[in-house]
Amino acid sequence: MNINAFVNNNILWVLPIFSFIVAQMLKYVIYAIQYRVLRKERLTGAGGMPSSHSSGVCTMMVLMARTYGMSSPYFALALMFGLIVMYDAAGVRRAAGLHAKVINVLKTSIDEMGGEVEGESVQREKSLRTGDPRRHRRASGKPLKEFVGHTPLEVLCGAALGIAIGFVF
Repeated sequence: MNINAFVNNNILWVLPIFSFIVAQMLKYVIYAIQYRVLRKERLTGAGGMPSSHSSGVCTMMVLMARTYGMSSPYFALALMFGLIVMYDAAGVRRAAGLHAKVINVLKTSIDEMGGEVEGESVQREKSLRTGDPRRHRRASGKPLKEFVGHTPLEVLCGAALGIAIGFVF
């Protein structure tokens, strides 16, 4: 295997990564305009408009089709990989983000009620009887990340961006 051919492969490295970075920068700008706040996390974080993962894989699909043809096994592999990534972004990861949002609300509610979680009052009574110096802990800790997946529109916009970058360059 020729390592130089692998390192210099624009299909693998240059354009898909460029497409990913462009989408991340757009995500930062769109979030700043929409919410009127600058969050550095939007430059590197998952979720949001447009999907950078969709953008990167769609750029790779277009480059594979243009380089090897749509009937090549390389394009077929890139297409299947891209479809899986986009399905995961709009399905599984989006559901995980929605779950995180609900869990964060529940954790906040538990804290506001005094941190009582089923079984904690029994543990606290036991620790008081035995003289255990451990203190009662609250249910919340660090909030779960809610920006994990994408809406179908965010995936579609990321795909359109990636396809456009693949055709332009």
